[in-house]
Amino acid sequence: MEVRRITINIAGRVYPLNVPAAEEETLRKVGKQIENMIKDFEQNFDVRDKQDALAMCALKLGTNAEVVSLNYEKNINSTNERLVKINQSLNETGK
Repeated sequence: MEVRRITINIAGRVYPLNVPAAEEETLRKVGKQIENMIKDFEQNFDVRDKQDALAMCALKLGTNAEVVSLNYEKNINSTNERLVKINQSLNETGK
């Protein structure tokens, strides 16, 4: 697996990272999204401190991740319930 050394700039700080080549584009994209979120918080919510903007980013990203996780879990449970019903129907039809 090829590893690349990249730098990501977030909130005015540079972070050197060693990442698998396959993840480089994703990390750069996420870094850019975080930078855009910081700018948005600074402009729309009168946030002047980068630390506060980063904390708000963390809350937003964490909330988004939790919502996605809950929706995924609901979809899995719903799919399992449908498969059980289909299986029951098939078993009843085959008798």
